[in-house]
Parts: sequence; C-alpha cells; structure tokens
Amino acid sequence: MKKNEPDPRRGLPVSSVLAVACVFLLLVSFAPRAAGAEGGSGAGDDDEAGRTRHRDQCGDCGELVDVNPKLSFPNPRLRAAYIALQAWKEAIHSDPFNLTEDWVGPHVCNYTGVFCAQALDDPNVTVVAGIDLNHGDIAGYLPYELGLLADLALFHVNSNRFCGTVPRTFHKLKLLFELDLSNNRFVGKFPRVLLRLPALKFLDIRFNEFEGKVPRELFDKDLDAIFINHNRFSFDLPDNLGNSPVSVIVLANNRFRGCIPASLGNMSKTLNEIILMNNGLRSCLPPEIGLLKNLTVLDVSYNELVGPLPGNLGGMLSLEQLNVAHNMFSGKIPESICSLPRLQNFTYSYNFFTGEPPSCLKVEAFDDRRNCLPRRPVQRSETQCRRVLSRPVDCDAFSVLSTSAGIFAPAATQFSATSIPVSATT
Repeated sequence: MKKNEPDPRRGLPVSSVLAVACVFLLLVSFAPRAAGAEGGSGAGDDDEAGRTRHRDQCGDCGELVDVNPKLSFPNPRLRAAYIALQAWKEAIHSDPFNLTEDWVGPHVCNYTGVFCAQALDDPNVTVVAGIDLNHGDIAGYLPYELGLLADLALFHVNSNRFCGTVPRTFHKLKLLFELDLSNNRFVGKFPRVLLRLPALKFLDIRFNEFEGKVPRELFDKDLDAIFINHNRFSFDLPDNLGNSPVSVIVLANNRFRGCIPASLGNMSKTLNEIILMNNGLRSCLPPEIGLLKNLTVLDVSYNELVGPLPGNLGGMLSLEQLNVAHNMFSGKIPESICSLPRLQNFTYSYNFFTGEPPSCLKVEAFDDRRNCLPRRPVQRSETQCRRVLSRPVDCDAFSVLSTSAGIFAPAATQFSATSIPVSATT
C-alpha cells in the first residue's frame, strides 16, 4: 500500500465540487483551440509557421495537434509519440510541478517522465517505452492519442488528478506490461479495454471512482498483480476467482456481496497476498483457503463472515499477517493457527470467539479485544455474547450456488449477521 493512503477502512470521499470541476475540465478540453506554441512561447514564432493539423486515427475525440513540417524525427514511431504527448499536454490543465514544461520539440526522449529504449522488433529503432508521472498532482484527462504509443511497456500516473475514463484506444498498447492509474479521479465502469492488453501483468486502478461490476474475465487473465481496491465496484466474487495466477490481489473497500468462493484454493502455487477487507462478504471461510501454502498476508477484516476459523489455516506455513477482525466469527481458535512458524501478527478482535489457546498470546503482535473470551480483558458483555452465540451457524448452509452468470449467493441459514444489532458487532 502506498504511503499517505487514506485509512483502509474508508472509501474515498466523493466531492461534488471535484466532480463538477472534472466535468468542466473535460468540456474545456474539447473546446476549439487556437494554434498554440509547442512550448507556450506564442503563436507568432517562426517554427510554428506552416504546421499541418493532425488528428488521431480514432476520429471523433482527443486533441488537435499541429505538427511543424520543419521538425525532424529519427523514425515514424517517435513522430507518433510526439503527437501523442503533445495531445496529452493539451489535455493537462494543471501541472504544479511543471513536469511537462519541457515537453517541447521533437526530442521526446528528453521529456521529463518519458523513457526511451530500443524497439523489441528492431534494435536499430528507438521508441518511447515508458511514462512515469507518479506523484505529479497533475490535473487533466487521458486523450485518445495516447493509443499512438504502440511501443509503451510502462504507464505510471499514480497520485495525480486525472479524471474521465480510460481511452478505448488503449487497446493498441499491445506491449503494455505495467499500468498504474491509482490515486486519481477516473470514473465509469471497469475499463474493459484493459482486458484486451495481451502483455499486461501489473494492473493498479485503486483509489478511483470506478463503479459497477468487475468482469469475471479479469480473473482469467494472466496477471501477476491486481489492485482494484477503494473504488465503487459492486459485484459478487465469481467462481473463477481461483483461476487467477496473481501473486497479489487487493479487492478491499468496495461493495462486494456474497461468499468467498472455494476456488480460492486453486491459487496455491502463486498467491502471496490477498486482501478482501471491508466488502460486505457474508459466509464462512471455505476450508480450501488452507491450501494457500505460499500465502504471507491474509486480510478479511471488516466483513460479515461467520462460523469458526477453519483448522486448515494451520497449513498456511508461510503466513505472516492474519487479520480477521470486525466479523462475526465464533468458536475456539485452532491451536494450529497460532503455532504457525512465521506468524508475526494475528488480529482477531471484534468477533465472538469463545476460546484461544495459550500460543495465541505468544504471537509477536496479537489483538483479542471485544470477543467472548473468558478471563481476558476488554471483552464483550455476556448479553452481547449470548445474543449471538445462541444462534448456531451452519457453514454447510452457506453453499456457494453457481448460476449461469457465475453469481453466488448464500443459501438460507440459521444465522443472519444483519439481524444482529449494531451494538453487538462493535
């Protein structure tokens, strides 16, 4: 998680002022522009005379870029990169650190934040291979012309103020390996164009305002890392979640529903970290989760999970961080969990556990507050414990029912987390 991120228990606040400002910026961007200087030096400069007007092949949107016929480019790909970057510069309305101030002239490899390399298909050709404008606090949007950067392998723009949507022309970025759009103000549905990027391995769109369903195809894609946390996604975790070969997946702070699918156990060969916190998930933990032998971080806190912790968790020999706090778990904590050889932090506060083995108290960092543990300080009242524990939990009743659309829902159960008064879960 990046430094200075908001409290992970909270989604990003939605500001109507920012939303209006974003729309205003987009409207201004599409307004007709007078022929301007490349570096802002004035329309009367000699090097701007006779420039030809170019429009990106997408046709109906983006920016108008004037290319001075006197400019010389080493190859057509760098000329296309020049057009893309100039269009982007036109779409930027605030650049407080002046990162794009030197985006002037044909030598695009000298632009701040732009990195060039040899083309993969021709080592004699230099191309723009990477863009990194992280932490620039830049306001604007991504124009369609960015699709001209066909050799781009890395695109990092986290911690800015870019708004709008991801251009459809991104499907042209066939070599894109890392995409980081996090900590911006992007909106709309999940950008399905990203599913068409064959080389993509690292996807980070967290801390934005994306909404709606996440396509199940995302979990069939050959990715190494998925970060979609702190958005407005609302969907049920699909049955093919376990098809994903990622090493890290963070889905926290969205609006998910339903169960944690048993297919999660299929990720045992690759998965190192999974964070599902604060999503409204409601089921027991599937015992298949114990198959994740390489997992180092498991965080399912701030959900509505019920039942006992599976003893299978004791088979997660690489586990270092385990957080199950703020759920409705009950029963006794298995000795095998607290005896895990690498466990450094075990947080199980704000549940309804009734027993913990002495080994849990020996974990380097543990938190057992607000449970129903006898002879332990800062526990729930007898009334709270009795109210919840008197209702048995049948984990078999939380069967994950697959529909034709791959959606899951818990079956009828004797226990309803939502029926418990708020005072009993805090």
